[in-house]
Amino acid sequence: TKPYQAFIAVMVLARKEADVTQHELARRIKKPQSFVSKYERFDRRLDVREFIHIARALGLDPAKLLRRIDKTLG
Repeated sequence: TKPYQAFIAVMVLARKEADVTQHELARRIKKPQSFVSKYERFDRRLDVREFIHIARALGLDPAKLLRRIDKTLG
């Protein structure tokens, strides 16, 4: 859906702004690099627990990241 695409776009941008590669993020969350690649390509969906874990692995507050996503959705 369009909102989910916007959500993932913000997640990818947040990772890149944190200067973290897919490989490094995967290492931090103890998942294979393909896990990150798949959600960034819309081949899998993130659940809430995964979102929180990823946000924290990027050094971000999950609530603030959600607000950022909400602003993107308008």
